[in-house]
Amino acid sequence: MAEFPAGLGGPVNLVKNAGKELGGFRKFLLRGNVVDLAVGVVIGAAFSDVINAIVKGLLTPLIGLFGGGPNLSSWVVGVGSQQFLVGEVLNALIAFILMAAVIYFLIVLPVNKLMDRYQPAPKPAPVKECPECLSSIPEAARRCRDCGAQLIQPPTTPA
Repeated sequence: MAEFPAGLGGPVNLVKNAGKELGGFRKFLLRGNVVDLAVGVVIGAAFSDVINAIVKGLLTPLIGLFGGGPNLSSWVVGVGSQQFLVGEVLNALIAFILMAAVIYFLIVLPVNKLMDRYQPAPKPAPVKECPECLSSIPEAARRCRDCGAQLIQPPTTPA
């Protein structure tokens, strides 16, 4: 019969501790972030299917009208005994560009505009006035950028 390490306290304690650990796992799964991530993955997969259907069913035939071929996915380049599926690669590239554009214009831009609306305005940098030309200059400046006047005298060393 197998020996249990001394720290586990035997099979009965092992089963009791497993119940506590499963409770922690359940709390982890029910946290908002994990559920949001799962929903995002499922919606993303469905969205990917929709984009791929648009590319294969609408865009590829439309491009085929201008390119002269009925369907891009049937475009194959043969070199020796090997065949390169150029049309499939182009379909995937079109699907990627379309998906990236939709995500950018429908999700990223609106979220960025919304976040910018609620960001506090940055505090202006502290400024001082040049005694010579009265222009505004940064507080830490030692020389005026407009007239070139020296604002802080360099420390003099005794001779």
